Amino acid sequence: MPLFKIPKKTKEEKLAKLSEAEKRQLDEIEAHAIAEFEGQFDELEAALGMLRMGHHVGWKILYLVHSKRTIRKYEDILGGIKVRDIFPEFGPSSYRSRAYIIVQGWTNFWKGISGEEKIEGRREIAK
Repeated sequence: MPLFKIPKKTKEEKLAKLSEAEKRQLDEIEAHAIAEFEGQFDELEAALGMLRMGHHVGWKILYLVHSKRTIRKYEDILGGIKVRDIFPEFGPSSYRSRAYIIVQGWTNFWKGISGEEKIEGRREIAK
């Protein structure tokens, strides 16, 4: 039996609905990053992936998936953006992440990230 049951949702329910201004902002950040980037291509690609997924999963899920250091590196690659400034805490696809389920039980997000808050079954969840 699976540890997590992910609810069925339609494609429309899974995707963030971005305004024209938000779409334009993402396109501008992406174009600037591609034009200005110097370094290893895989880092640019990963940063652009984070940029495109942020609205769908939210910045809190990004912080669960990546370390703070990696987030900062990607923010720098993307022209110094701050994920907390451009993405919601949770997006419409957050629920698809095991990490989202874990976060729901935390009383303090940052204590959970740091490991300060104990999580029952942490090893099983990480599988």
